[in-house]
Amino acid sequence: MGESNHLGRLVRSATDRFAVLRLRDLRLVFASTLVSDLGDGAVTVALAFAVLDLTHSATDLGIVMAARMIAQVLVMLIGGVVADRVSRRAVMVSADLVRFVGQVSIGVLLLAGHATVVEIAGSQVLVGAGGSFFIPASSGLIQSVAGEHVQEANALRVVASSSSGIIGPAIGGVLVVTIGARWALIGDGASYLASGLLLWRVSAAAVTGLSHDDNSSSFLADLRDGFQEVAGRTWLWAMIVVMAIGNILMASYPVLAPLICKQRYGGAGAYALLTVLWSAGMLAGGISLLRFKPRFPLRSGVFAFCPATLPGITLALHAPIYVVGACQLLSGLGMTVLNTFWWTAMQENVPAASMSRVSSWDYAATLAIMPLGFALAGPLAGAIGVSAALLATSVGALLVTLTALLVRDIRVLPSRASAEPQLAAT
Repeated sequence: MGESNHLGRLVRSATDRFAVLRLRDLRLVFASTLVSDLGDGAVTVALAFAVLDLTHSATDLGIVMAARMIAQVLVMLIGGVVADRVSRRAVMVSADLVRFVGQVSIGVLLLAGHATVVEIAGSQVLVGAGGSFFIPASSGLIQSVAGEHVQEANALRVVASSSSGIIGPAIGGVLVVTIGARWALIGDGASYLASGLLLWRVSAAAVTGLSHDDNSSSFLADLRDGFQEVAGRTWLWAMIVVMAIGNILMASYPVLAPLICKQRYGGAGAYALLTVLWSAGMLAGGISLLRFKPRFPLRSGVFAFCPATLPGITLALHAPIYVVGACQLLSGLGMTVLNTFWWTAMQENVPAASMSRVSSWDYAATLAIMPLGFALAGPLAGAIGVSAALLATSVGALLVTLTALLVRDIRVLPSRASAEPQLAAT
């Protein structure tokens, strides 16, 4: 009987954590995120082998990957303005359709044997540009459909992406081995189509009232207004600056960690294990944040993020792999905590009509600067050694992160979440 009661309590606890999914529109947004993220996780493997099978060139693969990131950064601010002017649901569905066309078309060309690297890169420009509209619109739509449950919604967003980070590459590997990289790319395109169909079912009432009543203002005026929303909040622009500098330093990890794994830990298997552990930490963090609500979320997020620098430090010091793995778990968890509290703080304090523009400024500033970190990691390692470079950048990232706590507005920004109300099933 005691074991039965204990099992019942565990089931009720798990059910309570996901009670927010009783909200129909939020459930649809979560499902669309999960589907498209699974496709993205699978395509990271498929795209790499599609390019390598075609040209056998790592340089060509780098060009294809850079094309997607550059397009995403360049178009992000435009996406934020558009998402604040029209229906965010319509923007996200349109972005999914663009990404569907980009992935499926290149998959078909590869099947026909007519694809070139330029065409593959062009398809990834479409996918990246679509993401630039989807991401800021998503921040605004979650703010609308979640209401006062934005933290839980953002935690679910991380649960979806981290689960996909574990399962998606495995699916991609199976697809590449069984049916080939070309069909896997088509499958990723289908995931975008499924995501768009789910989003189209979100009720119109959930997305009305978010766009401007008067769209006579110019694009540049809207862009400037979004920047002023950022500049007018010390906690907001200060965190963006800290995260941008931190991203330059943290960008050394994916460049230098594989080299250390190859030199000291047996190669790709060790690095793959660390990657899976990082996703597992993100998943654990997302689940924990369905219930944990601190009084000062940004302060808690900064402290939680500090262990994210430990994998680089422990790798550089050649610690045992199980120590590095434990730090990698903490890294994923800490990154989840900071990102979730960060998104929640914006959605609780930024007006709904400006949310997409503000989030686009955030993404553009923090993503645009990462290639600089990638570019500097190699020369720094050449100058002082791989391990020394990773240690220096990881310790630097830790110190930069802690400077956020010097800003009073970051330390004392309170959570706006009220006592959890009774959720009504819809």
